[in-house]
Amino acid sequence: MNEFRFKVFRRLVAVTGRPGAWQAFYLGADGKRRPADFVLPGDVAADDLADYLADLFHEDAAPGHDSVRRLP
Repeated sequence: MNEFRFKVFRRLVAVTGRPGAWQAFYLGADGKRRPADFVLPGDVAADDLADYLADLFHEDAAPGHDSVRRLP
């Protein structure tokens, strides 16, 4: 199963699965995860996840926290 991690403005998000079967989680600083309160549409490609998350959470942007980036 694929896992993609993102820093979405100030929030850490993990997305697992594949197109058509995405699951999203919020990541805590202690390594724990909890189910996210949003749904990723099945037609979002893996390469488009960061753009989708930026569109979804654009209202959370703030100076110094103004981007979505994929984490290693």
